Formats: sequence, structure tokens, C-alpha cells
Amino acid sequence: MTSRLLSLLSRASLEDYYRRGWWRDETVYAVARGHAKHSPDRPALRDRHRRLTWAELIDAADRFAADLAARGLVPGHRLALWMPDRIDSAIALLACSRNGFVVCPSPHRNHTVAEVASLLDRMRAAGLVYQAGFGADGASDGIAQAAEGLRSLRHLWRLGDAANSTLLDMSPGADAPPPATDPDCVSYIAFTSGSTGAPKGVMHSDNTLLVTARAISTDWRIGADSVVCSLSPFSHNLGIGSLLTAIVGGAEYVVHDVARGESLVDRLVETGTTYLVGVPTHAIDLLAELKRRGLAGVGRLGAFRVSGAAVPCHVLSGLMARGIVPQSGYGMTETNGHQYTMPHDDPELIVASSGKACPGYDIAIFEEENPTVRLPPGEVGLLAGRGASLMLGYFDDQLATESSFNDDGWFMTGDMGWVDENGYLRLTGRKKEVIIRGGHNINPARIEELAMRHACIERAAAIPVADDRLGERVCLAVMFRSGEAVPAEQVLDYLAVEGLSHYDMPEFWLELSEIPLMSNGKIEKRDIVERIRDGRETPVSIRAQTSD
Repeated sequence: MTSRLLSLLSRASLEDYYRRGWWRDETVYAVARGHAKHSPDRPALRDRHRRLTWAELIDAADRFAADLAARGLVPGHRLALWMPDRIDSAIALLACSRNGFVVCPSPHRNHTVAEVASLLDRMRAAGLVYQAGFGADGASDGIAQAAEGLRSLRHLWRLGDAANSTLLDMSPGADAPPPATDPDCVSYIAFTSGSTGAPKGVMHSDNTLLVTARAISTDWRIGADSVVCSLSPFSHNLGIGSLLTAIVGGAEYVVHDVARGESLVDRLVETGTTYLVGVPTHAIDLLAELKRRGLAGVGRLGAFRVSGAAVPCHVLSGLMARGIVPQSGYGMTETNGHQYTMPHDDPELIVASSGKACPGYDIAIFEEENPTVRLPPGEVGLLAGRGASLMLGYFDDQLATESSFNDDGWFMTGDMGWVDENGYLRLTGRKKEVIIRGGHNINPARIEELAMRHACIERAAAIPVADDRLGERVCLAVMFRSGEAVPAEQVLDYLAVEGLSHYDMPEFWLELSEIPLMSNGKIEKRDIVERIRDGRETPVSIRAQTSD
């Protein structure tokens, strides 16, 4: 099948990746269908309302694939999803893989109707599956009206709540076309979170997506007896990656649909979850519930991939103390979750690093000011990567694609770090987020990590405050835990004890009742910066401004 989307695919990379076994001649749908053939009655997918076997999951994907084709979608067309996590997301992903369509699950709960309509227009979507009432302004069903002017749109699939309306209710119609067999065409578009600018549409094929899924399922022994659950949504690459890991291993996947206020621990025990995926906030919440209830563990749960942001050391230690092996990891939408620690790694290595790259992907460190000069192990610089799990480019954005690589073809992540002699990565910050105070680079991630070790602080964000002479100074925005609060000066003393340099100390303080999170669980710093700029929030000086 000929792809109608421009990508970074080359004959040389195709041949090399297939020869090494990193890419294979099978689609995501083909992998799942293999389980349906060999173990049709084994559980594959469940939510609060139903549990599907592999045979039932493939049957649902086939029926939806037939309906998509009957509505006029052809290979290369884009299908967007806008709904909370539910079994329909997995059905739609498999149907798209089956027919050679491109799935885009990026629209999330924080999006407005206008924002989703803009994404649909940008990707020239041919279809949208959505849940009525979902989204930031989801009290109305405005997306149907907003989509009327989109010429590319062939059909809208409107779903009710997950208990009463799913793609499983679709009546069998015309037969679906023969399954697509090319795993190298663009099959997935994910728009980046946009914390530093306009979202970019990251393109992947089934093969680029499956590289890390195969590696993790092998290294962490995720198989037919495993149960995988992701607390990160399908709108985030971490969520999709966990689903693919379960599909590769033939494990059952548990959709995270625990309602606010309900027990996560009880749900994990009930479903027999063995491998959990999430961001540090999820790990913190899990440990808080265990402590509150006086529990020593979580049923069969033995592993927890914690990724997406810096993880406080005490969180990883807390998991290990309860028999849960943390999988410290690193990845991006552009690269997938290629970096992770191993089950047998020394605890100190799990706490201190983000692991090493999986087979099929390489990382390197380059000079910050000259990204063509590669640095030796132990030296801090710009993190770059290349390999079989790397994206196929940014959708409809040649300039952004080209500017993301150095002259030797390494993808420049924008993150700072260093690699030891064994290939284990230590992140030190992000170039774009470095605060420059009078020519001195200050790493906000370091300040945030130390601040969140404080027992009273739930979230912290180090952000720049403009200064006429020095350019920028550091403001520490904090959200205290419920019922807790301490003076700013006490926090500064704590940071000093924890090892923060005098030259990196925050000079402004902002106490907030709520620090917002993006849909991927990361702190939305841009919102705080805009509130300060607009005068809605006013940081207060907490340290005498020196004459340096």
C-alpha cells in the first residue's frame, strides 16, 4: 500500500531495521488477531462494565472497520478520538491498523470544542469518534456543530456514556475490506502537549510504535498471565504505549476508568493488575492511599513504570518498600518510551537514572552550543537519539521536522543530561526551560524535585520572572497538601539543606491553591506564567536581590 503522507522513511532504514529484527512484517492488528486465533477465550480488555476476550475484541474491531470503510474512509484517512479512556479507544485503534487508517487519540478532557475543531481541521480528519459531554466545555454537544464546516469530515460517531453506548453495539453490516499488511505506513498521529508552543502532529507507523512495546514486554516479562493498567490516558503516548505493550505480550489490559473519589488500590487488586503505568503524580497518590489505609502492598502489583516527569526519590523508595519495582523511564511522543531501567537493576540506579535505551534505539549527548560535537560519557549536554522507534516526522510541517535533527541525523530532544559508561541516562533539565539569570543557567527541574521532597508541598513549579538587568529570576510556585502550609523562608532553608546552590535559590514566591496539570500529568507552567503576566497573580520577593 502506498502511503499518502510524507515521512522520514528511507530504503536504508527499512532494510536495516528489518534485518536486525527491530521491525517486523506485522501490523498491530495482526498481532492482536494472532492472540484471537491461538487463545480466543483468554481475557484481552476490560473496563468497569464489561470484559472482552481476544476473539470478542477482534470481532468488534472488524465490525467497526467495516463501518469505517462503508462511510467512505480509505487508507491514509485520519480518524480522531475525543473521549475518556474506554474500550472503544482500543477497538478504534485496531480497526484503523486493520484498514490502513491513521488514528489520532490526542483530543483530551482539557480541550475545548474550538480546540478540537482546530485539530480536526489541521489533520484534515475524515472521521471523529466522541463521547457527548466530554471536554472542557463538554456540557454542550458543540463539536457536532463545529464540525459541520470541515470539508474533510465524512462521519461523526457519537457515543453516550461507557456503560450504555459503545462501538460494540454496532450492527454487522457490509464485510470489511481485506486487512492491510503494511506496518510501515503512517498509522498514528499524536499532537504534542504544547507546553512550549503550538502542538505538532507526531507521525508513527505500527512498526515504530511496536519497537518499545516488544522490548518492554520482553524485558519485564509481560505475557499471557500479566494484567496491564495505565493511569495515563490514551490521549498521551504513555497510555497508548502501555496498551501496545499488553497487546504484544498477550496480556489483559485494564482501562483506567476509576471515578474521582473511588479507590485506585481496590481497583488494582480487583483486576489483578501486575504492571502499572503512570506519571509521578499517580505514584504519589497511590502511596498516599496505601499509607492512609495502612496497607503494605497492592495485590499482584509488582511493577510500576513512572515516567513523564522527574520522580522524587522518596516516591521510588516508597514503591520499593511495598514490593513494587519501579521502572524509571524516559521517552517522548516523538521517540516512544525507549529508555527504562530493568527489574534486576540496583535500587540506587533505579532512583538515580532513567535507565538505558531499548534494542533498536541509540542515544547520544552533544555540546549545547555545537550540537554536532558528541560528548563522552559523564559530560552534560543535549540529549539526542535515533533508531527504529523514532517518529516518521511532523505532520504537514517540513520545517519543524528538519529543524529537529542535527547534521548527522540525530533527533535533538531539547533535554539536557549525561550518560554513564553503561548507557544509563541521567536527566538534568530541559534546554528550553533553563532559566538564565545574568548569564547563569538555572535548572528548574532540580529546584522542583527538591521542593517536592518537602512533606508539606504537593506540587511545585520553578518559573522565570522577568528582570530588567539580569534577564530572569526564579519564582517558586507551590501548592501545599491539604491542611498544610509553611512559610517561604522555611522552604528556602529546606532547599539549602537538600543541596540547592545559593546561586540557584528562588527569589520570588507564589502560593497557589491549585497548580494545574496537563492531560499527560505534567505541570502546566504556561498557565502560571500567563497569570503572572496578566496580573492575576503577583509573586512576592523572598530573598534580598543582590547586586551581582
